[in-house]
Amino acid sequence: MLKKRQIERMISQIELQFPLDDNIKKAFLAIDREVFVPSVFKHLAYQLDALPISDNQWISSPVTVAKMTQHLEMNNVDSVLEIGCGSGYQAAILSQVCRRVFTIERISELLKDAKRRFSELEIHNIFTRFEDGQLGWKEYAPYDRILFSATATKIPDIIFEQLAEGGILIAPMQEGPLQILTRYYKINGKISSETIEPCLFVPIINGRQK
Repeated sequence: MLKKRQIERMISQIELQFPLDDNIKKAFLAIDREVFVPSVFKHLAYQLDALPISDNQWISSPVTVAKMTQHLEMNNVDSVLEIGCGSGYQAAILSQVCRRVFTIERISELLKDAKRRFSELEIHNIFTRFEDGQLGWKEYAPYDRILFSATATKIPDIIFEQLAEGGILIAPMQEGPLQILTRYYKINGKISSETIEPCLFVPIINGRQK
């Protein structure tokens, strides 16, 4: 009961910055962020801070996760591809608002920990892959939505090919010294984009790390 109140308080704090749709609020209520936070930071799990995890990676601020999820426009979505699983928190939130989440991570230890958390929370609609996320996951394409959880300088063509017609892709893009959250649309086979706001993510790195 205490955890539920802590999560509700966290949601209220998020909404002071970014009003949430009902389905996104329900997703946050269903997933305990504490499970995804390193034990040394458990006391900060329900704060709005990004927190360090292993391998110089971070679990995003709950505000960032909320924005990324809501900007994907998750009504009646079947499948999402996430590039950069990290702690697994973003994928867990997505699992509550669509039928299938496919998430790729290039750091094997991070992916192992994320899979353990999914199992602990009995989340059965997340599918994981150890790979360079910039290659996508062609076997299950096309995806209704694609989410980059790391900053890119360019979206590879192979990723846009895996986006469904009418689909949306959200990515933090490096624009000179700034990172800009950008939303892409695929309509009649053509890609258009709009900028949303400045953001801060770790950069995409090539290859896999065992």
